[in-house]
Amino acid sequence: MPPKTLLTRYLPTTRKIVGIAIIWGVLCALAFGGAAAVALHHKRADALDLLARNLSGYVITLFNDLKNTTDQLQPLAFQECAQVGQQLTSRAAFSLNVRAFLLVRDQTAYCSSATGAMSMHMVSLTPRLNLNLPLDMSILPGTPMLPDKPAISVWFRNPVDPGRGIFTTLNIDLTSWLLHTARERDVTGVALIIKDQAIATFSPQLIDLKNNHLDTTPIRIASVSGYPMAIWLYGESWPLEDIQLTLLIALLAALPGALASGYLQQLRIRSGKEILAGIRRNQFFVVYQPVIDSKSLTMIGVEVLMRWERPGSGLVPPDVFISYAESQQSIIPLTRHLFALIARDADSLKQLLPAGGKLGVNLAPSHLYSPSFKQDILHFARSIHDSQLQIVFEITERDMLKEEESIAIFQWLHDNGFEIAVDDFGTGHSALIYLERFTLDYLKIDRGFIQSIGLQTVTTPVLEAVLSLARRLNMKTVAEGVETPQQARWLIDQGVTYLQGYYFSPGLPMNQLREWAAQPIPRPDSGGN
Repeated sequence: MPPKTLLTRYLPTTRKIVGIAIIWGVLCALAFGGAAAVALHHKRADALDLLARNLSGYVITLFNDLKNTTDQLQPLAFQECAQVGQQLTSRAAFSLNVRAFLLVRDQTAYCSSATGAMSMHMVSLTPRLNLNLPLDMSILPGTPMLPDKPAISVWFRNPVDPGRGIFTTLNIDLTSWLLHTARERDVTGVALIIKDQAIATFSPQLIDLKNNHLDTTPIRIASVSGYPMAIWLYGESWPLEDIQLTLLIALLAALPGALASGYLQQLRIRSGKEILAGIRRNQFFVVYQPVIDSKSLTMIGVEVLMRWERPGSGLVPPDVFISYAESQQSIIPLTRHLFALIARDADSLKQLLPAGGKLGVNLAPSHLYSPSFKQDILHFARSIHDSQLQIVFEITERDMLKEEESIAIFQWLHDNGFEIAVDDFGTGHSALIYLERFTLDYLKIDRGFIQSIGLQTVTTPVLEAVLSLARRLNMKTVAEGVETPQQARWLIDQGVTYLQGYYFSPGLPMNQLREWAAQPIPRPDSGGN
């Protein structure tokens, strides 16, 4: 729904829309609602077809890379384990998702990257593999080191000596594949099918298709060319959102065109003035959400959050008015007003935060490219003068940035002593591009991933992968939306640098922040007591 339409819920109503005659309304609702249903069905079908093709291509690339690796390892199958064991172990350590590489000769595995020299007949390891084929695959219920976690087993026969080859086992948590399905809101599960076995996101155990059948019918099947496997996608035939949207369109179609046109014209005349009027009338204010150091459990900074309270309408959700301000080119004056509000509290923040305390401030991507951006930032920095606060500008990753301009802007920010955080990491289409192309100081993990902690969901492995990636890139991490002591304890154990969320405190006005700072911070060890 457009930001303008969302904002109208919080604006005063100037006229009531008169309903049309019942018969005409029903006819319009049936015509437009039926057309919307057909259009939504075709659009969803096209999106699912594209998703299936993309997912198939991703998996083919994944296994082609694995085959290239094993092709390089094939000469090792002609040597003894003592000579090549270390090299085998090294290659396994740097191969994505690989649990182990095994060298095989005469139907017997004699060297493992995980355990070294061994002697085990392949039938004992994986009876479902056909070693007479150049390539074969199966699913194992587990491996000796991870007996309860299913794995893919893959056989690559040596092209020179059919009696030799490479056997490998791969992790099968489907995490990387779900990164693709996350783009399609209607996909609720994924199943991997190899021969008569299956593993699915909705079942922790290996499924034997000879004795059991998957309870639901997939909405799409992605074939994997060149490999004996398939990927099934599951979801609702008619998502609730499509039904709701169809009903909404049918209802709106029943309204008389004349009144609807007059109503839209009224909005168009008022377009863009509400934000500026709110600034002039001092309807905006700021709250500060504490940011907690995970090691010392002390407040090391705050994130500044803007709020808008309209007389007679109450609080307007930030997502609504910020999106509206961006769409109406009012985000820059709104950001300048935010800077002014922070400057008023700078001295108080200095008393509450340690020297070098973090002051997180959100920036809209459109502001980065405005001619006044550098001047606005320097004026803001001067306005808080000697407050000894470290300003951290947070930029959401849901908007794709202009690469060349952004690199120069980020360098300018760093040169002037500011730090940069990528906000809501993992919710948009550009997350990995940010990390690859831009120099960033902090990675803020979206609250959606935090809510999966302790639950049997597909997002927890993704969160673990994000944290592992941040450690490799030497980036500090901030977990948003921490609501329970269990979540806080898990994040601390995983080495997350900073925590913020309702478990510690919501966003607070300055006077309440002072009171909060005088109280002990909840400790997850004791359940927050």
